[in-house]
Amino acid sequence: MLSLLRQYSHRWDLRHLKTLAWMVTALVYSSKLSLPEWEVHVPSRARQAQSTERRWQRFMGNRWVRIKSLYVPLVLAAIHRWKGRRLYLALDTTVLWNRYCMIHLSVTCCGRAVPLLWRVLEHSSASVSANRYLPMLRLAHRLLEDYPDVMVLADRGFANRDLLEWLSQSRWHYCLRLPSDVVVHGPRRHPVEVGTLWPPKGEARCNEGVGLWTDGRWRCNLVLANVRGVKEPWAVITDGSPSLNTLWQYALRFRVEELFLDSKSGVFDLEASGIRSAQALERLYLVAAVAILYGTTQGMAVQLDGLRSQVDPHWTRGIRYLNIGLRWLRGVVNKGCLLRHPIALFTVDPEPCFASKKAEDRYYNRIWFSRIQSMRCQLPTGEAA
Repeated sequence: MLSLLRQYSHRWDLRHLKTLAWMVTALVYSSKLSLPEWEVHVPSRARQAQSTERRWQRFMGNRWVRIKSLYVPLVLAAIHRWKGRRLYLALDTTVLWNRYCMIHLSVTCCGRAVPLLWRVLEHSSASVSANRYLPMLRLAHRLLEDYPDVMVLADRGFANRDLLEWLSQSRWHYCLRLPSDVVVHGPRRHPVEVGTLWPPKGEARCNEGVGLWTDGRWRCNLVLANVRGVKEPWAVITDGSPSLNTLWQYALRFRVEELFLDSKSGVFDLEASGIRSAQALERLYLVAAVAILYGTTQGMAVQLDGLRSQVDPHWTRGIRYLNIGLRWLRGVVNKGCLLRHPIALFTVDPEPCFASKKAEDRYYNRIWFSRIQSMRCQLPTGEAA
């Protein structure tokens, strides 16, 4: 881990890199984002467990620890093969203890999401204003200037004029879900709310050139879908051609929900950390992000080398690459497995993950439409596009 960090962080204090490397290693073996849990996994000359814990606390409170400079080179190296393909970025928020809001910008890949950038605010709601996350998007735009085809995916809380204007200026594509109370122009003779346009169950409608909000000046394409078995219909706007592919693209956003589950309670138990500081939580999540990225690439390397069956009991792949990688890393110490060389993230998943045959059937047969309509909306006379 230390050699990996030093490969992309030559100018940083070696003490910071060593501390981060030990924390990531301890997290992999303890599976808990809890400072007291890490002491048993770290050899040290300290005789008191509190001394080791204070070492972690100093790292969390050290303003000279630059999160982006330590992590971003790692994730950029992992996605370098994606320059000729569309890169999907999922923008979302999650709330911790009804006190802190964490804004995530993640790369969707092979059924899951990998952190790219994040920010923690002392904010009790998952809804945040555009000025909170636009700086993060601007930074991502500079970092990804070599990627000509990027699409941002986001839920209803992010569908606002400020974000759409920035996306238009940045030449990034988008696929966003609309709230049901947004006023749209075009599908009907008069402006109506999206909630009045839902198609019947099992049907979809593709509308090209609708206008948004009261003035109707912002033009985009709208796909409405009422899927059987789903609680709420979808209203998805995009700058691309409106089709069923729009729904597939938006559905990639749900992969970040699995990332939140892994971080908060599923794999690393962030909610048990006991840390109550926005800045400290950002640095604590740095440990989780490195572990998630390293574990995922390690799992992909195990898959590529044909060794998956040594840690996955399923005949075909039944667990995600993160779990494969974490199991293999624990086996490096406990079973003498050889550490695999980290590889770039797969652009195409060679073996999708299904825990059972029933889960596979449900995945491929989950959305069916009995009727699909397409309509081109005309601009009102005298209105500019």
